[in-house]
Amino acid sequence: MAVPPGRSVVFVTGNTKKLEEVIQILGDKFASKVVSKKIDLPEYQGEPDEISIQKCKEAAQQIDGPVIVEDTCLCFRALGGLPGPYIKWFLDKLQPEGLYKLLAGFDDKSAWALCTFAFCAGKDEPVHLFRGKTEGKIVEPRGPPDFGWDPCFQPDGYDKTYAEMPKAMKNSISHRYRALAAMSEHFSQTYNSSPENKKKQED
Repeated sequence: MAVPPGRSVVFVTGNTKKLEEVIQILGDKFASKVVSKKIDLPEYQGEPDEISIQKCKEAAQQIDGPVIVEDTCLCFRALGGLPGPYIKWFLDKLQPEGLYKLLAGFDDKSAWALCTFAFCAGKDEPVHLFRGKTEGKIVEPRGPPDFGWDPCFQPDGYDKTYAEMPKAMKNSISHRYRALAAMSEHFSQTYNSSPENKKKQED
């Protein structure tokens, strides 16, 4: 089930920069208006997919309508995929400089950024997951320190960290971009194949 065009979807976040980035990436092709709301969700533990599904179900209960939640992981190969979904707490305690130092004793600095967007149309509706992954490596922080761990993540094939990149460049390759592209595609296909829209096209 998709959201009727023109109906708002609540993106659960208190981070205005994240909301800006999401709206910028989705662009005007996205049929629904995205609005943000900060609500307190339990801090689930487990694998990224499980965490996303639980968060989304709880958010749909609280909002009683269409919701999107996002879960972001930063995974270090040398640490078997950690910090993973717990990156928020690692970043809070260590800052980007500390994340870089975590790998001081390892030759392998490779990492991947994983973003999962979960959408639920309302209470008791199924949760749909959309994933995006960008490979890269952990480097000594460079660039403005105003967006999470961006200063210490350098995507493969680029000589700049996320933080050093112009927004448009980052938003065309990031893990968040890839996940949102998948979500946008799903919404667009669902809307175009809906009986109401088919009827409109025939009229």
